[in-house]
This record gives sequence, structure tokens and C-alpha cells, in this order.
Amino acid sequence: MAAVLNFNVGVLGHIDSGKTSLCKALSTVASTAAFDKHPQSKERGITLDLGFSSFSVDVPGHIKEADPKYEKLQFTLVDCPGHASLIKTIIGGAQIIDLMLLIVDVTKGMQTQTAECLVIGEIACQKMLVVLNKVDLLPEAKRDQMVDKMKRKMAATLKSTRFADAPIIAVAAKPGGPEAPDTEAVGLQELMDLLKKHTYLPSRDASGPFIFAVDHCFSIRGQGTVMTGTVLSGTVAINDNVEVANVKEVKKVKSMQMFKQPVNSAMQGDRVGVCVTQFDPKLLERGLVCTPGTLAVIHAAVLKVRKIRFFKGACQTKAKFHITMGHETVMARVQFFGSPSQDGVEESSEDPHFDFTREYMYQDELYGQEGAGKGKENGTADTEAAQTVPSQQWALLEFEKPVICPQRCLVIGSRLDTDIHANTCRLAFHGQLLEPLVDKNYGETVLPKLKVFKNKSKEGMVERMTDEYTVIGRSLFKKETNIQLFVGLKVKLSTGEEGVIEGGFGQSGKFKIRIPQGLQPGTVQQLSAAGKKKKGKKADEEEAAAAQVPEKGQGGIQVSLQFKKYIFDTKKKMIQT
Repeated sequence: MAAVLNFNVGVLGHIDSGKTSLCKALSTVASTAAFDKHPQSKERGITLDLGFSSFSVDVPGHIKEADPKYEKLQFTLVDCPGHASLIKTIIGGAQIIDLMLLIVDVTKGMQTQTAECLVIGEIACQKMLVVLNKVDLLPEAKRDQMVDKMKRKMAATLKSTRFADAPIIAVAAKPGGPEAPDTEAVGLQELMDLLKKHTYLPSRDASGPFIFAVDHCFSIRGQGTVMTGTVLSGTVAINDNVEVANVKEVKKVKSMQMFKQPVNSAMQGDRVGVCVTQFDPKLLERGLVCTPGTLAVIHAAVLKVRKIRFFKGACQTKAKFHITMGHETVMARVQFFGSPSQDGVEESSEDPHFDFTREYMYQDELYGQEGAGKGKENGTADTEAAQTVPSQQWALLEFEKPVICPQRCLVIGSRLDTDIHANTCRLAFHGQLLEPLVDKNYGETVLPKLKVFKNKSKEGMVERMTDEYTVIGRSLFKKETNIQLFVGLKVKLSTGEEGVIEGGFGQSGKFKIRIPQGLQPGTVQQLSAAGKKKKGKKADEEEAAAAQVPEKGQGGIQVSLQFKKYIFDTKKKMIQT
């Protein structure tokens, strides 16, 4: 059998831009998932699930030169739904796409979901072609002029993305609309030629465990249960044992087909139907199948993240987001942290592991590049904040229910609860899974090793001096604070001396500070002058005078205490460097 190169083309765009019609026009062989079996979809004429279909052409010259073994080039078209509430389905499809076709209704231009598809393309795909569809709806006299205008508009939109040089082509996939009798499509041969020209040899790796993203599962009487999907990694052959990850059932591969042709094996990037026996298809509509024992159930995860620049809201720590990874979308609470700018550790952005030995700085929110310096870091002034926006940022995700997904998979955080009709991008951040937390009790076993710190500072006043090496402070602690926890911590006086907290003084939250180097003469003089005013007064007058000692910032001597706390430290220790 001639070697066939399978090339996955994602067809994305706003609802009703004509994606399915375009796929139908291009395709010759429809796979089982193709063109929407959903009754809802038939009724409304929209795609509700990933549809797959394919067509084969002779291998173009540049591919033949790169690898002479291929005789045929098979384009697998992945028709992603354009319906806003189904964005999670698109994200599930985006991870298996080699090239993206962004379909734009030429009469409407960029729409909300077109922008969201563009974002997904930027995250998950290297190459893109833009197809302006429905040119038959433009008045013939002005058609060329209007198409040129839309091409210029699209080129301007793409300028700030990685697809700045993407070719733009105009077609009419189904002149007259879906209900019209079969009429000849316009511009399809040119689109076909463009697709062939932009095909490349995708990097496929046969090594590693077999992981298979299943998008449909059904039974065939007398044969068994067929799972159709795309191989994300590794290889599979007839008679291999595979595990259905979500139900932990292991089955033997009985037979396989690629677009109605029987095959003995399949590898990463291939679109394949795998037949197993004695498995109830109701247990798996979509999900992952793998080499037994490959995929773990994870309860939380650490990933490196970036904010999506089109997302207008804030990504706050402790907020909940819809997290899409693998073929699942679940709610998770998010905690953001970054690399302290002064730690001097340059980490490779491609480092596949998370470093638990380093320290990280707590963040109230995830910063985008355009927001650099807007937010205040803990305990820093605005000017400092501008310099302390971390070069790298991470997130801890704590899932509401466990997730099954491949190691190092793409992760997208979104706010899918935003009004579907609001003209706003709902994709908030994206990243790559670095550290899956498989222990259910990760809060006790793993998180204490995660050194995320918050800078803390407290300000108080010096009330009086007992001798040249000791002063009494106040207003740093509340009356009920256990001062014993702070004994031994260093403090600094606004006059420059450094001291150490020795313990509490009385019952009202006052405390004793030891000044190892002794007070400077000027400080002694200042405190002696304040002390003389009090002498000779009765006890109750002393209290009144104490109440009149200058408040913070009113000319008295201030005491400042700086320390940091690791947010996951169960002992809540205060640390000073």
C-alpha cells in the first residue's frame, strides 16, 4: 500500500461563515464524525461537534523531495464548531491541527468568534490561510473592489499576530446558500493549490506512549466497538492492549481503518478508527485511550502561563476559570505566581519540568505584557512594580473534579460564562502543563514544597527609651497578637538603627527592642526630650501623654518590620533574609 502523509487542517470561524459547506465541497471521503450527526445541528444548520472528512491528492514536489516514501497526501479537514458556547470543542480540536483555515464571511468581516478562533490558532498552530467565503453574495459589479477592501482589513488585523504573512483567498463554497441546488463552487481549485503549496512535513514521533484522542465511539453489530479519533503520540498496532482512561478498562485492538482502508498500525498525527470488542460505547463519547497505565488522574496542576492579550478582564488569583486540557473542560481555582526579578535565575522557557527548589513571588493577578507595571506587587511601590513584573509566570490550578490528560498538554483558561453575545474575547490565559499533581492529598504532600512567598511589612512607633540599647515600641501589633511569634525578628528604626524584637512589654501590644550597636546620639537626644515632657506627671496623665506621642508619620521615630511568608507553609513561619 502506498505511503500516505496525513495532514490535519483545522477549519475554524464564526458561526454561519460556511465552514461545513467548504469542507463538503473540498471532501471526497467523509469519516464517521463528518458533517454533524447531531439532530440539533441538522435542524439549526450549524456544527455542534468536531466533524472530520478527508480528500487525497498526489504528493506535491516539495514534500516528495523532503521524503520520497510518500505517494499520497491526505488532507483531513477538522470542521470545528463556530457556536460560541462550544468553544471547548474547538480547543479540543486545536491540539491536533497542522494548519488552520480561518473562514470569514466576506459580507461581515471579523466577528467575536473569528477573533477567538484566531487566538486559538496563535496558541495551537504554526500556519494559517484565511478564506473569505460567500463572495457570491456581493454585487457582481463591485465584487472585486469589495474583496480587495476586505483583504486589506484582514491583513491589518493579522499584522500584530504570528500570521502576519498569511495568504488570503476569496471563494464561494456553496453559491446560493446551503439550501440551493448544487451549483459549482467558486475559487476551490485555487484554494486546493494554495493548501498543497503550504503543506509541510509535520514532525511526527513514533516513540513514547500511545495516546489517542477519541471524538466518536459507536458499535457495529458483529464487529465490536469502534473508536474514531486522532493519535496524539506514539503508535498503535493490531493486537495491542489499550486502556480507556476514564473507566480504566483495558481492551485488545481487533482491527483498524483509516478512511475506510484497513491498516495494521497508526502513529502520531494519524486519523484512525480502532475496533475493540466487549466495550460499551456509551462509556466513551469523547476522551483519551492510551497504553495501559500512561495517563494519570490529576487533582491539581502547575503550569507556565501567559495572559491572552485580547482578554479585557483581570485574571485574579483565587478566581475560578473554565480550564480546557486534553478533551475535558472543568472548573478550577487559580493561584498565580512569578519569578522574583532579582533572583538572577534564567530559566529556559522550554524547560519541561517545574523547579521546586526555587522561590516564587505571589501575584494578586496574572500580568499581560501591556499591563506590565500596572499592578502593585506585594509591598512594593508603583515605580518598583513597573520593574518587578516577572519575566515568567506560573499558575497552580485546583480542579473541582479530577482530570485525565497527557503530560505537557496545552491548557487554556477561559470565562465561558461571559454572555455569548457580548462582543468580547472569553479566552483569558494559556500555558503548558509542567507538574501534574496526582495525589488526592496534594495540599499536605506537595504544596508545602512549593515556595511561593508574600512580602509583608508592618509599621509601628518608638514610644520611649529604657537605656541606650533598649527601646519600647507600640502600634506594630494588636493587643491580642501573640508577640512571642515575632521574637528574634529584625526591625529598623526610621533613624537608621537596626534592632531585634526581644519580647512583649505589658498587656497592650507594646514590645521591647534590643539595639545591639546602641542608639545614635541624635536618637538618644530625641527620645530623652520626649521623655522629659512626661516626668513629674501623675500615672493617669502619663497615659494621656502616651496617647499624644506622635502617631505614624507625625514626626516620631518609626519602627519597620519586613519579612516574607510562604503561602503554603503549614507552620506559617516568618522569614527574613
